Amino acid sequence: MLLSLVYFAVRRLLRLLAGGGKPDDAAAREIEILVLRHQLRVLARGKRMPLRHRDRVLLAAASGLLGRERWRSFPVSPQTLLRWHRELVRRKWTYRRRRRAGRPRIGGETAALILRLAKENPRWGYRRIQGELRKLGVTVSATAIRSLLRRRGFEPAPRREGPSWREFLACQASGILACDFFTVETIWLRTLYVLFFIELSTRRVHLAGVSAHPCSSWVTQQARNLCFELDARETPVRFLIRDRDAKFSGPFDEVFRTEGVRVIRTPIRSPKANAFAERFVKTARRECLDHLLIFGQRHLQWVLREYMRHYNAERPHRGLALETPEPGAALRRGDGTVVRVDRLGGLIHEYRRIAA
Repeated sequence: MLLSLVYFAVRRLLRLLAGGGKPDDAAAREIEILVLRHQLRVLARGKRMPLRHRDRVLLAAASGLLGRERWRSFPVSPQTLLRWHRELVRRKWTYRRRRRAGRPRIGGETAALILRLAKENPRWGYRRIQGELRKLGVTVSATAIRSLLRRRGFEPAPRREGPSWREFLACQASGILACDFFTVETIWLRTLYVLFFIELSTRRVHLAGVSAHPCSSWVTQQARNLCFELDARETPVRFLIRDRDAKFSGPFDEVFRTEGVRVIRTPIRSPKANAFAERFVKTARRECLDHLLIFGQRHLQWVLREYMRHYNAERPHRGLALETPEPGAALRRGDGTVVRVDRLGGLIHEYRRIAA
């Protein structure tokens, strides 16, 4: 509406400049010069035709007073000027819409709660969401819930998208175990091999053993020892992820198959397929092994056992919302004094509360 009033005022001023009627040649030249000067100002802005609303109002008003033979002085085509004029006329005759009749839309905390329930429970229909809201003391009709979800892009429950990959893998990770080797060079440049297993759901690491010559029989025996520990788990292990290292022979796989565990081999030269194990190796090197000189196999076993106690019981993990793999072992809340406990000669610090 305001733009239409401005257009009307500019048109009146240009008509007064033309003498109140149809402009003669002198008045038409004055208006044409005004248009050209304004075009120079527009071009001086440094952009390619940066026309603003006030520029379009002036050009549209001037085009109504000049003949078509003088429209060549305008920086736009005649079709554009006519379109601007039609838009201004359309805005002039546009009235405010009345308020929409019917019930007001759901908003505020109720709408946020409905969207949260629909997002966290993709298999819930409108009636199920209505029932859950009624349990929480919120009364909303199923039609209103359906309208809100449709406006926000939620499909009906049977066709709504399922869980995300993060949610799916989190549910499956409780029964997945991964294993891998990594090497450590001693101070005498002797290579030692470390075999470990990691639970994907809890990030708990099991140190299987350390050997300078990890033959097939040794690796198979470590697998048997681990199976005795896994028998105490509430959730049975369903899958074992390993790479295609030749040290993992047929008897190694058979030990897990007899326990009902399916062995999954990663693709060739694909370390990201066993990302949890690879990430633990990086963490162990960065936090511990890169800062120590290892003298031999017994020394390495002692260092790794100390670090495993810290890793499983005391170290917060980002993937676990800063919890520890062994719940309840690290957090000791209270009002006591905070003391520091050193591991590995002060390389690793742990903090606990003790009673005052």
